Amino acid sequence: MWNETRGTGSVVDRTVGKQTGVWQESPLVGTDALLKKHLSTAGAAFRLSERPFLELVNVRGDTRDAAFMQAMESVLGCRPPEKANTIARGNGYELLWLGPDEWLVRSATAHDATRSAPLLAKLGAAFAGVFAAVVDIGSGYTVLEISGTRTREVLTRGCPLDLHPKLFGEGQCAQSHYFKASMTLVPTGANSFDIVVRRSFADYFVKMMLDAAEPLMS
Repeated sequence: MWNETRGTGSVVDRTVGKQTGVWQESPLVGTDALLKKHLSTAGAAFRLSERPFLELVNVRGDTRDAAFMQAMESVLGCRPPEKANTIARGNGYELLWLGPDEWLVRSATAHDATRSAPLLAKLGAAFAGVFAAVVDIGSGYTVLEISGTRTREVLTRGCPLDLHPKLFGEGQCAQSHYFKASMTLVPTGANSFDIVVRRSFADYFVKMMLDAAEPLMS
């Protein structure tokens, strides 16, 4: 999400990094006009927007290692979840289970571009001498937010998961795909989800989802 040249559109944040010449540019800058049109007409049935510039960090480690667990808890305020496809929360961060030794850590609020990867630095320092790996992936992904009474219907048009609320609800997460775009899906309410999607698929993802939603929005 970093861009050292001036972008166009409202999804570019020029309020940060004024002294360094660094701008934050959303992967959705190319669909800015499409999103504006959607948001101007979106009703209770379905709404899609972006949660730009969240910190996203991939962590690998062993939950049987007490030093690893202590390091994670010291920075994030909670232990990484060990149950498949679940989430832990603490200190303004969420830890999403991706595998037995892998988690996605994301911030609750946008990252300030004037600070250089604060979460990565904190975890890196905490992992000193610990068998673990931490990688900042924020520049390669973005987070979308969808909500509305027909949100699950929109998702089922391109996602193979069983999205019945009794099977997939708050506190869970899952890696899947929407049509041809991979994603990590996170229920945030009865009819709302956050979606972590690769930067390279962001434009495609938005266009496919809005196209799938159009017949259901009246």
